[in-house]
Amino acid sequence: MHLHFTSEQRLDGDGSATDTTADTSVSERAFTLGDIPGVLWTPASATASAPAPLILLGHPGGLGMMHSRLAGRARSAAASGFASASIELPGSGDRPRSADAEQARSDLHGALAAGEPVDEIVDRLVLPLVERAVPEWQATLDALLALPEIGGPVGFSGGVTAIAIKLAAVDQRIAAAGLFAGSYVPRAMFDDASQLTIPVHMLLQWDDEGNDRQLALDLFDAIGSTEKTLQANMGGHRGVPSYAGDDAGRFFERHLR
Repeated sequence: MHLHFTSEQRLDGDGSATDTTADTSVSERAFTLGDIPGVLWTPASATASAPAPLILLGHPGGLGMMHSRLAGRARSAAASGFASASIELPGSGDRPRSADAEQARSDLHGALAAGEPVDEIVDRLVLPLVERAVPEWQATLDALLALPEIGGPVGFSGGVTAIAIKLAAVDQRIAAAGLFAGSYVPRAMFDDASQLTIPVHMLLQWDDEGNDRQLALDLFDAIGSTEKTLQANMGGHRGVPSYAGDDAGRFFERHLR
């Protein structure tokens, strides 16, 4: 697939757009890879002679809706000299919907509301998404690492936990992973988690209303990495304290330099 940049702007320190000729710190370039939309953020320091390490920014879907939060994460990464990139998930944003995924999502909401078991529904929802999304992330990584201003090592941060685990398990270019235990991971993928050997930093919101805390703890236990950290904070899914982001940033600074 061919990487095609569709727009470019530079962001100043507070994230507002400026003219591309301005002397600002972060370049934001929208791109398409085949029919996959994405965004690449690079610090001004990234050049062919000094390529920037790359952090892939995961998210739950809806690249446009998530843009502001992703750009904020990218600016923080750029302050440490990292480039960042994100792509739209299959079936999200303007990409074609999957009737099976929509039905599974509806079934999951119904089962959670009724207090019923969800393992089978999670499998129907998450496993096909992982099967489609991981090769797309790998193709994106192929294209981005071919750019002269982007280099390794590569980290993966946040997003759908199952996608991050599978990608890190099958692609040796991923050198460190920062996971957000805020989405369901099928039990069948615990074997993938056990194959991980890279450093892992997992963030868990203890009172996350939409997540199974025990499942998240079991997943952390299953991860095979000898260097893994679990950071648990009080609060719900959207109550992540600001210092948790700082801690994740320091994690990537340690392992992507």
